[in-house]
Order: sequence, then structure tokens, then C-alpha cells
Amino acid sequence: MGSSWLQWLLKYLLCLPGLAFATVLLLLALGIRGRRRRRPGEPPLINGYIPFFGVLFQIKNNPYKSIQDYQKKYGNIFTLKINGNYFTFVLDPFQYPLVLKNHKNFTFENFKDEFIKKIFLISIKPHMKKEFKDSQKYMQSKLLDLSYTLMQNMKHIMKERFLQAKNWETSQLYKFCISLIFEVTYIGFYGKDPGTNSGEVICELLNNFVKFDNEFLKLLLPLPTLSLRTLKNVREKLIQNFLSEHISNMQETSEIIKARKILLDKFTDLQDHEKAAHHFAFLWASVANTIPVTFWTVYYLLQHPEAVAVLRDEIDHLLQSTGQKKEPDFNIQFTREQLDSLVYLESIINESFRMTSISSNVRYSEEDITLNLGNEDVNLRKGDIIIIYPPFLHYDPEIFEQPEKFKFDRFVEDGKKKTTFFKRGKEVPYFLLPFGSGISKCPGRFLAMLEMKQFLILLFMYFDLELIEFKPLEFNNSRILFGIQCPESDISFRYKLRC
Repeated sequence: MGSSWLQWLLKYLLCLPGLAFATVLLLLALGIRGRRRRRPGEPPLINGYIPFFGVLFQIKNNPYKSIQDYQKKYGNIFTLKINGNYFTFVLDPFQYPLVLKNHKNFTFENFKDEFIKKIFLISIKPHMKKEFKDSQKYMQSKLLDLSYTLMQNMKHIMKERFLQAKNWETSQLYKFCISLIFEVTYIGFYGKDPGTNSGEVICELLNNFVKFDNEFLKLLLPLPTLSLRTLKNVREKLIQNFLSEHISNMQETSEIIKARKILLDKFTDLQDHEKAAHHFAFLWASVANTIPVTFWTVYYLLQHPEAVAVLRDEIDHLLQSTGQKKEPDFNIQFTREQLDSLVYLESIINESFRMTSISSNVRYSEEDITLNLGNEDVNLRKGDIIIIYPPFLHYDPEIFEQPEKFKFDRFVEDGKKKTTFFKRGKEVPYFLLPFGSGISKCPGRFLAMLEMKQFLILLFMYFDLELIEFKPLEFNNSRILFGIQCPESDISFRYKLRC
């Protein structure tokens, strides 16, 4: 065992206040006493050097590279100890269905409940679960109804902010995408604040949202550090914005938020603060991944002018077929079916998802179980967390040729959507997993796709855009196993209205 982790731990301990220091000592003692041993027939087990934390600090800087190294050493299935839990990674795409389609033995609810409790202070009590589940289909239909409102909001905000941009204007690309997507979504869901300082309210809400989103996974850690206290204060400010006193004053609130409010009000044991936490979690889930994938899509497009040319040509053909013209006041409108017909636009977004998504499919093992992998049996323990890790699918060179390169037409074949991909001469059961799968599939995925399509259409139809920095952007890896990766830094670009 090397000394580097000991040096890091000592340095970390010396920076902690008394309570946190005592907590770490307790974790160390429990970790030393409770070190797990591998049983016969189980996957290779990597406990890591640091009690309780396991391999967290070994994988956090570059999760993909670390897991790739484990794969080379241990094969396609192994177990890592992370933050006191045991995560079994299943990396062979032909073995995904053994986990994702076994709803009896591998569930999502326990993990989800624990996650939202720690991140958002939400407790889903047993008597609430059926009500929430029954309302999900209704909510999904209402989410799709929102696409028209989001398009109107997007056109209004773009017209208000950018109609005078007849000469080159410079901005930061990530900041630009955050500002637009967040405001469009927030107003689309919760409506407009009638107060005179509504712009300042949204600005403050956005600033706090960014602070929270950058560090929310720290809330899963057990250490009461100063940074965690700051993060909790930011979370509290965000939740306060959704108390009934505030949202009841909003105008033009969407039907889905009204329906959620009625649903939450059914539960008399829910305090107003927890109802507000539900609303905040709903907003976060709606934009936390939409924002970064929109950014990466624009970023990749600006590096591939041939892709922009194909996209604009596809949009022009749709305008002609629907009898519309590119008016200077952004007055265009497409139906969901028309947006779905844009195969190159969808391929461009899917390629961005492929390159940036680390949205792991997570399942909780309800009991000890033996998986038949074809050539061997593997025993999994009750209480372990099973991980399907999409980057190993998305970056597999046998499935996707030159996976490190952005290919805008990768998901188009003979002018139609391409939906079959192969490995070892066989069609893979899953080829793209940015939204999860099965019981954990994102209920808002259709709205997210529609919102991104609308944004990209307006942006590239009405504006010329250019990067004015040419530095390679790195992922900041702060999410490790969750969602779309954010950029480590922003990048400058310029835009102006197209003649």
C-alpha cells in the first residue's frame, strides 16, 4: 500500500472542524473492522485503500479511465467499494438485459428514495408511492403539452435579447446556454412573477442553481465539512423559492405544476417545506442534464461547419414543406411530429449524448442472486448496487467506429433514423442510454428532446455563430456516475443575426 493516500488523508483531517474530525475517525474505525471479503463465485472485489470511501478518490478524477483499468485487470464484471456501498459494474452490453429486465430481483426504488432524501430532503412515504406512480402517465402527457409554451417562451426571450444583434456580439457559450434554457424552462413550468423585480429573482435563482448543481453529489458524503454547510444553505435558498406563498402568486403557471400541487396537497402530513423541495427537485430534474447536453451540441456543431450546413438545409426543407418563412420576428412553429422528422437534428443531439452521458443505470439487489452469464455463473449479494455504465457502450469502437470523434450523421442511415448497431457480429440490445432504461427511464425525456430541438433550430436558423477560442474542453467529472458531464471551463463565442 502506497503512502500517497495517507498523506492526502492526513492533510484532509487537519483541515476539518472537530465534529468532522471525529466523524472521520469513526468511519475509519468502522471501515477497518467492517472490511468485506469476497465469497466464492462472487465478482472480483476492490475494497480500495481508504476505509469507508473505498476507491472514491481513485476514480473521481477520471471515472472512465479508472473503470477501464479495472476492466482490463478484472474483466467485464467486478465490485467496487464507494462511500460505504458496494457497486457491481456490468460492462458487457449483451449482459445488460440480465439486470435491466429482471424487475423482481433488481429494483430502482430503494436507490432513488435514498438519493432524493439526501439530495433534496424528500421522503416518499409508502402511502404516497401509488399516488405518484398513478400520476406519472398523466404527468408525461402534460409534459408534452408544454412544448408549445416552451417554444413561445424561447422565441420571446430570444427576440427580446438578441433581435438587435446585427453586429457580432461576444459571450461565453456555457453561460449563454444555461441562461436561456433555465429561464425558458422555469417560466414554462412555474409561470411569471408579477413583481417588478422578476428578472432579478430569476437571476438569483439561476446563480444558486448553478452553485448547487456543481456540487450536489457532495450531499451523499457523510462529512459535515464547511463546504457541505455552504451547499446546504444554497439548497435551502432554492427550496424557499418554491414555498406555497411564493408559487401561488405566479401567473400563467403550467397545468403540470398545478396538477403536482394538487397531488402534493393530498398528503396532509407533508409540510410546506417538503412540498417546496418536491418542486425544486422537479425543476432540477428538468434542466440539470438538458443544459449541458445543449451546450455540448452547440460546441460540437461550431467545430463542424459541414454539420451546420446539413442542419440548416434540413430546417429549410421543413419550412418549405410547412409553408412557413424565416420571418425576422422568430414567428415560426413546428409540431412534435414535424420536429421528430428532422433525422439529422436528432442524430446530432444523440451523438452529443453518446459522447457526454455518464447516466448510469442503477439497480438495487433485493436478494442474493446467481446470474447465468452464459460461460459462467456469478453470485451477487443482497443490498449491493448494480451499475450499467453507458460510456463503455457509447465508446466501444466495435459498436461505434472512431468513437472519440463527433460524427453528426452517426445515427442516420439511408436518410432514416439508424437504430441497429452490432458487436461481435450480433445486434446489441441497447445502443444509446442517456435517459436510463425500463423502470428508471426519465419521464421527461421527450420534452427535453423537444426543447433542445427547438433551441437549436432557432439558434442556427436565425444566427451566425463562431467559436473565438480554440482550446479543447475537458469534462469536470464532478458527477462521476450521474447525468451529462459539464465542461471544466467555459469557452468564448460570437453571434449575430443572419441576413
